[in-house]
Amino acid sequence: MSEILADLSSFDPGLRCQSLEKLLSGTAFPPENQDLNMHIHTFFSYNGEGWSPSRVAYEMKKLGLYSAAICDFDVLQGMEEFLAAADRLALRAAVGFESRVFFPEYSQAEINSPGEPGVLYFMGMGFVQLPPPGSAAAEVFQGMLSQSHVRNRALIERVNGKIAPLRLDYDRDVLPLTPKGNATERHIVRAYYDKALQEYGGVEGAAKFWSGVFALPVGEVQAKIASPNPGNEFLRGKLMKRGGLGYEQPTDKTFPRLDDVIAMIRACRAIPMTAWLDGSLAGEHNPEEQLDCLLAKNVEAVNVIPDRNWNFSDPAVQREKILALDRYLSAAQARALPVNVGTEGNKPGQRLVDDFNCPALSKYRPLFLQGAQIMIGHTRLLRFADFSYSDQAAKDLFPERRRRNEFFAAVGALPCPGPQLLQKLQAMEAGQAFAFLTDCAKRQKWS
Repeated sequence: MSEILADLSSFDPGLRCQSLEKLLSGTAFPPENQDLNMHIHTFFSYNGEGWSPSRVAYEMKKLGLYSAAICDFDVLQGMEEFLAAADRLALRAAVGFESRVFFPEYSQAEINSPGEPGVLYFMGMGFVQLPPPGSAAAEVFQGMLSQSHVRNRALIERVNGKIAPLRLDYDRDVLPLTPKGNATERHIVRAYYDKALQEYGGVEGAAKFWSGVFALPVGEVQAKIASPNPGNEFLRGKLMKRGGLGYEQPTDKTFPRLDDVIAMIRACRAIPMTAWLDGSLAGEHNPEEQLDCLLAKNVEAVNVIPDRNWNFSDPAVQREKILALDRYLSAAQARALPVNVGTEGNKPGQRLVDDFNCPALSKYRPLFLQGAQIMIGHTRLLRFADFSYSDQAAKDLFPERRRRNEFFAAVGALPCPGPQLLQKLQAMEAGQAFAFLTDCAKRQKWS
């Protein structure tokens, strides 16, 4: 079983497909519950456990989750695989991406990227196909990935210049860590961690090297890098984050502009979605004002990572975070904006699912469930009925956003269709599929 599971995250897509089929025939899955995870990175950007889209779908099904969504940085490379794996597993699913953009209206304020005024973590959710080659949307996606490579190469050159004689080669040492060349900062720091171990004969030698670089006691460094997970986080802070040896303050040219990314998402008929950090930075101090600005730009939903908004041992910090979360979610609800939540999975050991029974989150269970249902409903309607939550047709049919939310959530709440029903939906014309899905949603059962 362990070998099959390992193959499920192989860089070979054929092997991943074979492994999923073997696991399907040998796994007893639990009954469906009301938990969900609608924000999980895969190895197409960076997953802390090295999981592929198929592995993510399998693990979420093993937990009995109601629904799951992947959200990789700057790419949709896992989209087709994840939707196909979810179909095979009978798991409600959606696909998005995440990136950093420049938000001109907040150019002087830190928003959700600490220390970087004007920089906004931003998402698109509900993609069902790639933008056509040569389209404006495809060019924006390609530009995002190209900018990422430029930033990565520049970062490595800055770090290499500060830590000689150790040097990293982006093409040789970093890109092979990814299945399709979408390297992230976490891949780079892993490559530095591994390179130092190789060059200096293990942890002790690497600790001596890094202690010289950072002017820290050898024993202190050795304790920090003794195991990979804390070692990688230590090096990331010292080399790449704000104040680190390779850090460079971004400008309005470092990342794509928010309006361009929103236009690209809408061109793909997906859902533009803003992201919330925790209310601690100036750009998040007035969530009502921020959301109104984003609504005017056709942003249609919000994303929250719950664990970093309540899970603190210090009661005063916890209270402050929960108050900020309550205010943000209240502002989102007042504007009928769907709320998407998940755990990210971009660090080893992160939760696979949030603790929705904790006092800070339990009251929001219905809100989070409806948000997931809307993303699933949109995905189903766009896949089979050519009907998107963000299109003008949906807004014309449901001028009041709350009614639009209810309709898409009802479609998303339907059970996962089996193979025969999937074939039936795929064979229908768009109008016929829309009528069928609408009728089934009203009765909350497939007919």
